[in-house]
Amino acid sequence: MSDATQTKISQQINDNPILIYMKGNRNFPQCGFSAAVIEVFNHLGVQYETVDVLEDPAIREGIKIFSNWPTIPQIYINGKFIGGCDIVREMYQRGELQSLLND
Repeated sequence: MSDATQTKISQQINDNPILIYMKGNRNFPQCGFSAAVIEVFNHLGVQYETVDVLEDPAIREGIKIFSNWPTIPQIYINGKFIGGCDIVREMYQRGELQSLLND
């Protein structure tokens, strides 16, 4: 991953309290896992931003290296990597995601 890509990813994460790297965007998710994550955050009614990894191959591969996580979507809250779709859904079902967002 280039330094420019790493810097761009770091800046995106730092600039957005809730950031979702996904395939597609909030209005048109391009995979079921991305759609499921969007559904959770929409249901919670919180503000979040998305980055469409399909638009930038460097970001698509770079985010996997950055997080050491091989799949998309990836969710960051307050600069911290939370996980992917399954982790976010489990946290939501247990009420942990709501607690994290309220802190």
